[in-house]
Amino acid sequence: MVRVTSQEVAAHVDGELLGDSGRVLTRIGPLQGADGSTLSFLSNPRYRSQLAASQAGCVLVGVADRSHVAGRPCAILCADPYLAYARVSQWWAAQQRHDVPPGIHPSAVVAPSAHVDPSAVIGALAVVEEGARIGARARVGAHCLVGREAEIGADTCLAGRVTFAERCRIGARGLVHPGAVIGADGFGFAPAGGRWEKIEQLAAVSIGDDVEIGANTCIDRGALEDTVLGDGVKLDNLVQIGHNVQVGAHTAMAGCVGVAGSARIGAHCTLGGGAIVLGHLELADHVHVSAATVVTRSILRPGQYTGVFPFDDNASWEKNAATLRQLHAMRDRLRAIESRQRTT
Repeated sequence: MVRVTSQEVAAHVDGELLGDSGRVLTRIGPLQGADGSTLSFLSNPRYRSQLAASQAGCVLVGVADRSHVAGRPCAILCADPYLAYARVSQWWAAQQRHDVPPGIHPSAVVAPSAHVDPSAVIGALAVVEEGARIGARARVGAHCLVGREAEIGADTCLAGRVTFAERCRIGARGLVHPGAVIGADGFGFAPAGGRWEKIEQLAAVSIGDDVEIGANTCIDRGALEDTVLGDGVKLDNLVQIGHNVQVGAHTAMAGCVGVAGSARIGAHCTLGGGAIVLGHLELADHVHVSAATVVTRSILRPGQYTGVFPFDDNASWEKNAATLRQLHAMRDRLRAIESRQRTT
């Protein structure tokens, strides 16, 4: 169990401590259901009513909320309480983590020509193929496959059952969650007399530093040029990145996003869950796409974009959908009416 004092937390987040500096905290939790040993946080003013009712022993709050924590046993004022919570969560997790000694598990298979840094960890039943390179303090989890001439950067962790295919590369401090597949063939076929002729995918996947890739996410290798993810990219679970896609630095995608082949996504973009970007399109830097939106044309200006047809009860939705199908004809009729009015 982690046991820290409120003073230690304040020092870690560079915050101003109000109240009991010796308050012992043993868990991080939400405002609701918290007790005297819970560290919680408030980042959205709409939840101030929960703060007033909460029994949390210590709360991370913004400087503007000083008056709202008056009389509480303990609070820490932060410039950005949500960011402070993120950093405390990392610190907390590090204290709970069990250190695994470096080395190669006896059941792992490592090719003679592979280079594994002495400080790295290769887990049970993992396979590291010819010419692969595993960097300092990297961790390759149980049942992973690191393909021929693949490169895993320093301090990067592949969780269990990750497939990291031949010639693919990931930089430092990355995290790839279970079941992800990096470097499967892109979806490329040429029509040939009623059947499909496979186009071999000859390139690889190149991933920058500080990238996190969610469980069961797939990133396809490029056909002729690498599929590229820039530094700091964050992908949720079940994301599909097609071949030859380029994703700019610090872009984040929520679960079930699909990006079709050869699309170019700028830096600092966000894509909500279930959003789709069609192939060969371009999104500028700082484009934010709402959940379930289908991007059918390039977006060349920063901003928030939404294309979700609102849900309704089924009968109303069917009526509205039927009306939408008539929009083209209604437009032509309206133009005809306007044209007649202009001539009269």
